Amino acid sequence: MADISRRLGWRHLRSAPTAHVRHHRGGKLVHDGPGLSFWYRSLTAALSEVPVDDRELTMAFHARTADFQDVTVQATVTYRVGDPAVAAARLDFSVDPDTGIWRGTPLDQISTLLTEAAQQHALDTLARSPLADVLLTGVASVRERIEEGLATEPRLPATGLEVVAVRVVAIRPEPDVERALRTPAREQIQQEADRATYERRAVAVERERAIAENELASKIELARREEELVEQRGTNTRREAEESAAADAVHAEAEAARTVRLARAEAEAARQVGGARADAQAAWLRVHAEVDPATLHALGLTRLAENLPRIDSLTLSPDVLTGLLAKLGGAGGGQP
Repeated sequence: MADISRRLGWRHLRSAPTAHVRHHRGGKLVHDGPGLSFWYRSLTAALSEVPVDDRELTMAFHARTADFQDVTVQATVTYRVGDPAVAAARLDFSVDPDTGIWRGTPLDQISTLLTEAAQQHALDTLARSPLADVLLTGVASVRERIEEGLATEPRLPATGLEVVAVRVVAIRPEPDVERALRTPAREQIQQEADRATYERRAVAVERERAIAENELASKIELARREEELVEQRGTNTRREAEESAAADAVHAEAEAARTVRLARAEAEAARQVGGARADAQAAWLRVHAEVDPATLHALGLTRLAENLPRIDSLTLSPDVLTGLLAKLGGAGGGQP
């Protein structure tokens, strides 16, 4: 909307660069162009302001597919006024010379024109396609059909309009149909998730089995090594026992030899001692055999006296003394 100011019955208009202003006075075009600024009188001026910038028109409408399913189409059409003079001649872009406000609703007229044209081509395309194809490739086909239809629409050039771009945002079925269509995909996704879970569990079980096998192999190897260790210990113990037995045998043989030698030496010594004693006894007997009997009696008494216990006192009865004297006397009377 243009800025209009008042000065002493005059009006000053200042428009934006994106607004094309046309000023007629007395049926003649006085000012024509975007971004103008000029003075005028409101009683004699006829003003039109046509926006020449790109504008977005968002639309949403219902359509029916070939299999009688309702869908909602959301699209956006970008347009601009390519010929402001034609647009001002075909649509009411006149503004109040005192306020600068449009007297009509030209943008609503343009929106209605574009919406109906785009909707007509979209409906024609969707009516020939089943719902599955529409949901799969419908966005691209509907966009292309709307672009082609608006490009060949005769009313747009006649109104001075140009279509810059067409975008189809979404084509969606009814909520219950959409949920029904999502169910197989969700089931498939769930199946894939379950399969991934089972595969992960299978991998985990396989890894646990491998770990168990490794542990079992380790235990078997450890048992084998323990068996070898026990066998080696038995061999070592047996070897030690054999060596100890051999050493004991050698020691016993040495002890036996030493004992034999000692016994032989003791026997030889005993034999020699016995021989010496026998010789001495024989010599003693020979000496006694050659000695006088009286001398032997004296020696016997001497030996007897040496071996008798100590006699502190001796009591002789008359009978003993008489017998002893008698024996001594008899012995003395027999000698010469």
